[in-house]
Amino acid sequence: MKRKKGYFSISAVAEMFSVHQQTIRLYEKEGLISPKRSEGNMRLFSDEDINRLEEVIYLTHQLGINLAGVEMIMKLKKQMKKMQKEMNELFEKTQDQLSKETEASKEVIQSSAKQLMKIKKKQTETLSSQPEADQNQTTGSQEHDPENQIFDIDNWKITYDD
Repeated sequence: MKRKKGYFSISAVAEMFSVHQQTIRLYEKEGLISPKRSEGNMRLFSDEDINRLEEVIYLTHQLGINLAGVEMIMKLKKQMKKMQKEMNELFEKTQDQLSKETEASKEVIQSSAKQLMKIKKKQTETLSSQPEADQNQTTGSQEHDPENQIFDIDNWKITYDD
C-alpha cells in the first residue's frame, strides 16, 4: 500500500487498515503504538507509526497473537536491533584493528627483508674480498657445520598479499 508523506488522522488510519478507531485507541493504550498529538490533542500518525500499527494488526489479526505476545515480540525485536547494532560496531572495530595489525606486519616483513639483503650483500662482499683458496676452505667447512652454513638466498622470494 503506497502512502503519502506526512501525518494521518485516526479516521484515515482506521480506514486504511479496515479496523475500528477504538481498536487503534486500544493499541495506543496498551503502549504498542504512540502517535504524536496536535495542539488540539488529535492523534497524528507518522509513517513510522503506521508501519508499527501495520505490524501489530498483522500479528493480532493474521497470526492470532494476543496483545501481551505482541508486546513481547516488539520488545524482542527492539533488543535484537540493538544487539545487531552492537555486533556491527564490534565487527567494524575488529576489522580496523586487523587492518592496522596487517599493515604493521607488512612493515616488519619489509624491514626484515631489507636487513636480510644487507646481510647477503655484506657476505657477498666478504667472500669476494677473500682469496679463492680461502673461499673454498670457508664454504667447505660451512657445509659440514649447519649453524655456520651460508644459504643461497638468491632464490628467496618475498611476496605480499593484499
